[in-house]
Amino acid sequence: MILLWGLHDDSPLEAVSKAIHRKGLPMVFLDQRDVGSMEIELSIGARVRGIVRLKNQIVDLETVTAFYLRPHDSRRLPDVLQAGEGSASWRHAIRFEDSMLSWSEVTRCLVINRPSAMASNSSKPYQSLRIGVHGFKTPETLVTTSPEAARDFWKMHEKVIYKSVSGIRSIVSRLTNDHLGRFQDITNCPTQFQRYISGVDHRVHVIGKEVVASKVVSEANDYRYASREGRTIKIEATRVPDKIEHMCRSLASDLDLTVAGVDLRVTPDGDWYCFEVNPSPGFTFYEAATGQPLAEKIASLLENTL
Repeated sequence: MILLWGLHDDSPLEAVSKAIHRKGLPMVFLDQRDVGSMEIELSIGARVRGIVRLKNQIVDLETVTAFYLRPHDSRRLPDVLQAGEGSASWRHAIRFEDSMLSWSEVTRCLVINRPSAMASNSSKPYQSLRIGVHGFKTPETLVTTSPEAARDFWKMHEKVIYKSVSGIRSIVSRLTNDHLGRFQDITNCPTQFQRYISGVDHRVHVIGKEVVASKVVSEANDYRYASREGRTIKIEATRVPDKIEHMCRSLASDLDLTVAGVDLRVTPDGDWYCFEVNPSPGFTFYEAATGQPLAEKIASLLENTL
C-alpha cells in the first residue's frame, strides 16, 4: 500500500494522489487537518510495527511499501491554532507528527524523502559544500552579521543578491542603494550574500534515476515571484547535457534524496552553477507550465514498490 501524508490541497500531494488513483493503486491519504481523529501506535524492535487509527479504517504500517510525505507544521493547523498552544489538541497533534516522522526514519519502505535527508536544506552554506563536491560551480558567498563585511563583499563583487541562510523559503533579492538603511539589521539576523551570476535558470527534477529539466527565462531576481515584480516568465521543457544529468543524479544520491529539485543556472560562457537542492520540490509549478508528467513519474516510483 502507498501512504501519503500532508494536506489534501497541497498541490504536489494532490497531483500525486490523482496520479495514483488513475493507476488504480491501493493508497491511503492522511490529511493533517483530520489529525484530531487519528491515533498512532508504534513498536520498534527487531521489526518496526505500527498502526494508524482513522475514523473508519486502521492502517497497518507494515503493509506500507511507499510513503510520500509533505507535512506542514502541525502547530499551524486551523483547529490546533484555535485550541491554543499547550491544549490537548495541540499536544496530540505534536505527538502524532513526531511519531510519523520517527516512523519515516526507521521504516524499510520507500520514503520520499526521509526527514534526515531533507535536513541538508536547513543550512544553505552546508548544502553548498556538498554541491561543490559533485563538480558544480557555486557563487562566492558570505554569511555574516557584520554590516561592514556585507558592504565590503558588495563593493568587491558589485552585483550581489541576498537570501535566507536557512531552509525556510525566502525571496531572493538584488542589493541596491535602497537597502543601505537596513544594513544595521544584519547584526540581528545572519544573512547570506552571494555574487550575482548572470545566465539562464534551469530546474532539474531528479525522480529516482530519471532527470527532467525545465528552462526558465525571466528577468526577475527570483522567478518564483516574477508576477510580484511585474516581470514576465517563460518555462519550457528542455534537456541539459548528459554530464549535467549525471551530476544531478550523483548529487541527489549523495544527499539520499529519491526526489529532488535542483536549481541551476548556465552562464553565457557555458558554466553551470548550482544554487541549491530542494528536498521536497513544489514540482507542479513546472508541470503546469511544461506539461511534463512529473506527478505520474513520482506515482510510478511509488508503484514500483508494490
